[in-house]
Amino acid sequence: MGHVHALRLGLTDPRFAASAVPGAVTAQPEARADLTRALRTTTGSGNGGGSALTVEALADHVADALTAEGHDVHRPDLGTLVATVPSDPQTRNEARQAVAAVDDEAVRLRTAVKSRDGFFTTYCISPYSRYIARWCARRGLTPNQVTTASLLVALIAAGCAATGTRVGFVAAGLLLLFSFVLDCTDGQLARYSLQYSTLGAWLDATFDRAKEYAYYAGLALGAARGGDDVWALALGAMVLQTSRHVVDFSFNEANHDATANTSPTAALSDKLDSVGWTVWLRRMIVLPIGERWALIAVLTAVTTPRITLIVLIIGCGLAACYTTAGRVLRSLTRRATRTDRAAQALADLADTGPLASAFAALKPGGLPVPAPALAFAGGAVIACVAGLTSYGSPWVVVAAVVYVMASGLAVARPLKGALDWLVPPFFRAAEYGTILLLAAKADVNGALPAAFGLVSAVAYHHYDTVYRIRGDAGAPPHWLVRAIGGHEGRTLVVALAAALLTDTDFTVALTALAVAVALVVLVESIRYWVTAHKRGAPAVHDEGEPA
Repeated sequence: MGHVHALRLGLTDPRFAASAVPGAVTAQPEARADLTRALRTTTGSGNGGGSALTVEALADHVADALTAEGHDVHRPDLGTLVATVPSDPQTRNEARQAVAAVDDEAVRLRTAVKSRDGFFTTYCISPYSRYIARWCARRGLTPNQVTTASLLVALIAAGCAATGTRVGFVAAGLLLLFSFVLDCTDGQLARYSLQYSTLGAWLDATFDRAKEYAYYAGLALGAARGGDDVWALALGAMVLQTSRHVVDFSFNEANHDATANTSPTAALSDKLDSVGWTVWLRRMIVLPIGERWALIAVLTAVTTPRITLIVLIIGCGLAACYTTAGRVLRSLTRRATRTDRAAQALADLADTGPLASAFAALKPGGLPVPAPALAFAGGAVIACVAGLTSYGSPWVVVAAVVYVMASGLAVARPLKGALDWLVPPFFRAAEYGTILLLAAKADVNGALPAAFGLVSAVAYHHYDTVYRIRGDAGAPPHWLVRAIGGHEGRTLVVALAAALLTDTDFTVALTALAVAVALVVLVESIRYWVTAHKRGAPAVHDEGEPA
């Protein structure tokens, strides 16, 4: 006896090979053999008989047998939902009363919403987007269809911003907000109807980035129609945002399975989370996607693209300082032993190409310098030279060679230090920032848009790497990283192009490099994720609150 939604949670969630609730157990195809063996063990059917079991208790015994054999049987936290096997009329009546006391549809709607979301999402979007999710579920729509609709709406919003008119800017802001509503709806639909998939997780993650960065490009195009060139600001916003994300990813992966993970800073953070108003304040300070998109939408509608991008950069910059400082303090004050898996994840996120790898293989000098210091120093050299010298200076190439050597030294040892998670963010900032600075120095029409396209293509590769690691699929194949040069190889190529080519030819070179990288990365990425989806690989999704 129990709620229908209790059975949904226990028996229809595709993410788990085996699941159970009181009185019921189920297995996906990959665990059917284990289920059959547990059933035979439980009933004694394989050894000439055995003890008799009541039908009511059989499923629970089978689930226990699966657990005893070392299988991870998912047992959902039902919370207020009921799932029980009454043993007598009294417990049956109590179960009926417990079922009647709880509206499982209300629970289903509430738990479709993530438990940890930003203030804007929690109070301005989720109160009604969950009902849109239910409407979609009752009409047979899938989360992937809603995700695709959100992308299309965002692209239309970018097109409206590109018109450069006030009406277009107002329409762009409204459409961007509607796109975010759909972006919330797809995840809520997945949780409401338990329609999880590997492909869906990938689409949701990559489309979010595509929507935001396409909108930046739309703002730049709209500003250009009004005689204002803000491509450098648009690219700067993208560089800052991707660097922020890689800080999040690297820190989380470095501490994914760290042991003896204690920190006074983390304890203080937990204490602050116990005070209601500080929770929302801290979530807003980091400028999550809801607050960020609301800010962009409002500023687009009432101001200019230049003001919108400047405010966005300032806000994201302050958020980056806050989050990074907190994570540095946590890393310095905690005593943790990091695993080989964490070190490998950071090495994969570093995206080291053949040049730095060859230098690292020489084990040069064994310098007692921390990896983050080497990565920062190399990036600072190439960024400062690119920003302070004139276009075409050969010193940029020299600085790029120094960057290659420093990158190799940084990854010559396993990245298990307290602050080694800073290495990938330093590499991202150095590569993207160098492309931005050299394109700006070229000072010719088309250079910055071409640089925007190149950074977009490379950023997609870096995000794709993150989502593969999150799904326990490992990093992209080595041949792909070698084919696109690694971060240091691309930086050296761009530096050589700036030193050897005219500003017009440099723009053509950036465009060609962007197209080449995008084609190689997209073809391999789409092939991988579609194949993984067909194999039925499990997906990782954020959960709502326990029922």
